[in-house]
Amino acid sequence: MLLTSSIIITEDIENTLSQLRDEQSVEKLTIIKNEDNKGKLKEFLVEQAQEAIEKAYISSELDNYIILVAPRFSEIAQNRLLKLLEEPPKNKFFIIVTESKSALLDTIKSRMSVVVLGNRKISDSLSLDVENLDLERVYKFIQANIRVSAVEAKELVEQISLEAMKSGKFILDKSTLDLFSNAIKLLEVGSPTTFVLSGLLLKLLAKRRKDGDISSR
Repeated sequence: MLLTSSIIITEDIENTLSQLRDEQSVEKLTIIKNEDNKGKLKEFLVEQAQEAIEKAYISSELDNYIILVAPRFSEIAQNRLLKLLEEPPKNKFFIIVTESKSALLDTIKSRMSVVVLGNRKISDSLSLDVENLDLERVYKFIQANIRVSAVEAKELVEQISLEAMKSGKFILDKSTLDLFSNAIKLLEVGSPTTFVLSGLLLKLLAKRRKDGDISSR
């Protein structure tokens, strides 16, 4: 694994950090994360974003790789970091380590290369015909993904949302968009993956446009 500015998607954050440390020679590594009193990673908040900004502007002759680590990042924290990631100070480089691309805003992902580590089970193409979604397809999809992890389920939610928006077959009002963000939140707090995925798809099915309906009520 090379030390280079990037977003690293991994199911094993600690092992990834260990690999990054192994690549260190004369470079400086600065790891910023939010943990509870038991050392469990928590959401990356604006306080951690501010810490990253402050450390980025400390002058250094050595290259400093500032590693931002979290299972998820608050939207406020990400927006605070945008300018810094786009125009980092001299000798400063940023690496984001997280579990899923869905943890990050598109504006963040567009500024950095994305590296996916590990043998992930989800293929690039979604094995679900979202455009022609019906109860039978929902049932078969849930059965086929009954053992996916929370990280994999979040990737599935992201793919389903993209396919739904691309299809033009669903009423994409705020309540529909909230279905996807709420599904991600449920997965992050440990809700069963099959429960979250089936609930999402059934609610999405209810948002399917009727034939001839061109409104977005």
